[in-house]
Amino acid sequence: MYESVIGLEIHAQLATQTKIFCGCRTAFGAPPNSQVCPVCLGLPGALPVLNRRAVDLAIKAALALGCDVQPGSIFARKNYFYPDLPKGYQISQYERPLALGGGLDLTVDGSSKHVRLTRIHMEEDAGKSLHEGFPDSDRRTYIDYNRSGVPLIEIVSEPDMRSAAEAAEFFSRLRAILVWLDVSDGNMEEGSLRCDANVSVRPTGQSALGTKAEVKNVNSFRYLEKALEYEIERQIEIVEGGGRVAQETRLWDSSSGRTFSMRSKEEAHDYRYFPEPDLPPLVVDEARIARVRATMPELPEARSRRFVEQYAIPAYDAGVLTQSSALADYFEATAAKVNPKAASNWIMGEVLRTMKERGQEIDQVPLGPDALAGLIALIDKGTISHSVGKDVFATMYDSGRAADEIVAAEGLAQIGDESQLLAIVRDVVGRHAEAVTQYRAGKQQTFGFLVGQVMKGSKGKANPKLASDLLKRELG
Repeated sequence: MYESVIGLEIHAQLATQTKIFCGCRTAFGAPPNSQVCPVCLGLPGALPVLNRRAVDLAIKAALALGCDVQPGSIFARKNYFYPDLPKGYQISQYERPLALGGGLDLTVDGSSKHVRLTRIHMEEDAGKSLHEGFPDSDRRTYIDYNRSGVPLIEIVSEPDMRSAAEAAEFFSRLRAILVWLDVSDGNMEEGSLRCDANVSVRPTGQSALGTKAEVKNVNSFRYLEKALEYEIERQIEIVEGGGRVAQETRLWDSSSGRTFSMRSKEEAHDYRYFPEPDLPPLVVDEARIARVRATMPELPEARSRRFVEQYAIPAYDAGVLTQSSALADYFEATAAKVNPKAASNWIMGEVLRTMKERGQEIDQVPLGPDALAGLIALIDKGTISHSVGKDVFATMYDSGRAADEIVAAEGLAQIGDESQLLAIVRDVVGRHAEAVTQYRAGKQQTFGFLVGQVMKGSKGKANPKLASDLLKRELG
């Protein structure tokens, strides 16, 4: 039997308007090389100036993850040559990073565990290589330096994860926290969040680590899990066959469902780190940490626990409703006016379903909390049935009209008049003699059929409880 050992390195782009060492914009999708200047192009004589907001966002992430923010950290030059690195080095942090320690609690398949963090450090992003042409003889490579100098934090975990599912959950939970805090937009399609996974296998019970391979630049929770599952099986097959796992960097190919070798890492790169001479040490005092901490909202786990205690909703509901701070705000605003469990049910049901169908985020939903509360109140009062409420919801979503206006205009109010409803019940009993006979003979399940016919006869407007009571009385 073998076990896997997994550690993650996650690069998150900080949500700043400008780059980490210059005033160039960070907006995604600009024409190539339109957001550059002498600083991020590494031209001679250009000097970097540290972005204050980038530091505050990095501190915020460190505090949320329980790290110890260091009073002093040093920027360093990480020297290597690659076409998308205009200076020939990357400004990063090495021996003295911004934050140390910390961790994240996970729950996977009902089991909880704590994954430790090694460090969080700040650095600048490289540019982007754009390749076209095939075969290689006709290949062309273009360089876009718009990303060069974009501010990043690298979050490095300890090798505490033992399955692909744990790694995917860690990545997902980490993204949720960063987005919740507005530290990063977490947009993986645009490259705002990227993950490198280090994975090795060893016989179960063995303490020594096996030879690791690095799976580079995975930008999806699902792909991370699939890539690690494949890589774990690949390494086990090699070891069981008497071979030796190569220390290398590999890439995930989603179309074939395989990882493939990118480059060998048999020998560690000598990046020749040395302190960046153009940047002074980054000093973070307690007053600055306190100011950043004061801007932090209630974190997802704490808010989820409060929802369970304050609103008496299940832990599952609370977990869904705290997927984003905007969704949690929407729930609280609705629950302030109606029964919290009813608010939870409608948001997790119709609201999230419609959002998914239309590819929307909660802040794009045209139905505000007050409008949803108005609909729920009509159902709670018995003015309309739950099934009619779904139709009213759809109309509200598309038209922006209030629930009571739609109900009045379309005559959707529940039939609560006993004499009117009794006429419908008697008509159903008269038209379905066989079902009535079966019910009176003890076949109780036919009662549901008869209730359904009453609801159908009333076009869904019958008060369900009154309809059921009248039907029982008539059958009796």
